[in-house]
Order: sequence, then C-alpha cells, then structure tokens
Amino acid sequence: MNWHAIRAIYGFEMARTRRTLMQSIASPVISTSLYFVVFGSAIGSRMVEIDGISYGAFIIPGLIMLSLLNESISNASFGIYFPRFSGTIYEVLSAPVSPFEIVMGYVGAAASKSVILGVLILLTAKLFVDYDIAHPFWMLTFLVTTAVTFSLFGFIIGIWADGFEKLQIVPMMIVTPLTFLGGSFYSISMLPPLWQTITLFNPVVYLISVFRWSFYGVADVAVGVSILAILGFLALCLAGVFWIFRTGYRLKD
Repeated sequence: MNWHAIRAIYGFEMARTRRTLMQSIASPVISTSLYFVVFGSAIGSRMVEIDGISYGAFIIPGLIMLSLLNESISNASFGIYFPRFSGTIYEVLSAPVSPFEIVMGYVGAAASKSVILGVLILLTAKLFVDYDIAHPFWMLTFLVTTAVTFSLFGFIIGIWADGFEKLQIVPMMIVTPLTFLGGSFYSISMLPPLWQTITLFNPVVYLISVFRWSFYGVADVAVGVSILAILGFLALCLAGVFWIFRTGYRLKD
C-alpha cells in the first residue's frame, strides 16, 4: 500500500478546502442554520410533536442528510473532475499508484470534509433546538458510511461529467428533491397510504429513517431494511468505480 501517495492526494484535497472555507464549510452551515431558524424556531414552535419529538429536533437528521449528500457528491465530483479538466490526471495515472489508492485519496478527502460539515451542523443545531442522541455510536457510523457512499457516487459523477454544468445536475436536480421528499421535514406515516408506498421507492427515505432512529429511536422504515439499502448502494458505487478503472472510461480519453 502506497501510503505516501494516498497522503499526498488526501492532503492536496484537504488543503483546497482550507483555501475555500467560506464556500466549503461556512456557506452550508449558514444555510442549514436558516432552516433551523425558519422551520425549527418559527414554524416548529407552532406545530405539534411528531412521534413524541419536538418538530425542531425532528428535522435535525433530515437537514444533516440534506447537506451531507450534496456536499459529499460535490466535493468528490469536483475533486476528480478538475484533474481531468486540467490534464493533471495523466500524471496520477502514470505514477506508481493503484486505482484503489487513488480512490482512497480522493474519496477519503471528500468524505472527511462531509463528516466535518455534518458534525458542525450538529453542533450548530444545539444553538436553536434541544435534542439528545439515543445511539451516538450508530449515529457516527451512519454519518461516515453515508459520506463515503455518496463520495464514491460523486467520484463516478466527476468521471462521467464532461463539463462543469454536469457536476451540478445530479445534486441539484435529483438528490435535493429526493431529500426533501424523503421525510426530511415530516414522517412518511403522515402521508396517505398510496403516497407512503410510492415514497418507499425513494432511496433517500432509508438514509433519513435510519439516521433519525440513531437520534430518537424512531424510524419510518425498519432499521435492518435501511441498513441493507445503504450497503446495497455502497456496493453499486464500488462496482461502478471498479468498472471505470478496469475499462478506463473517460480517464484515458
């Protein structure tokens, strides 16, 4: 294992974050804080509890997931796309570095940034609403697993994209709407039976459900089913990355 190469890629990506703190960290935290002000304090104070949880506390897992998914995809996709755009990817591919080590460097950095952001949002939420975490170990496990999974997904998008505009298509047009419709601001049990069934085809439902369970011990979907869904998507992303390096798709063009 070439740990020196992994540290070099990881360090370069993390250094880029330090140079763009306002965009990478401050902006998502401020945006999420506005959600807490509007939905948690203003609207939440006028709403009844959901499953015995105050509305402001109920939306915390969904808001963290909203930022985590978008930032994981964006960080990883831009991280691998920019070397392709500038041509420096060929230096990486020609170096004595294996595909596994390349992925560890880029995806590890993207996932680290997303986890840091998730923790900062969690701490910021304490300023607006009171909450407790019933299963802190599982909360952190799901946070890291989700960050790694969607960073891998973002890595695939960064390879697939042939322009900067395509980097934002999936996060803005697909992931964000699915997150809003996945129970971020409500329990799917509040929906009519038909829409509850339709909602179960939304993969983000399982992410938010199991993450909320780690906070409050309540879930819209069985915890085991949600874990299988997360692991299944992780396996698909790993298979996609393996295929990319095996075929050289858009890496050797």
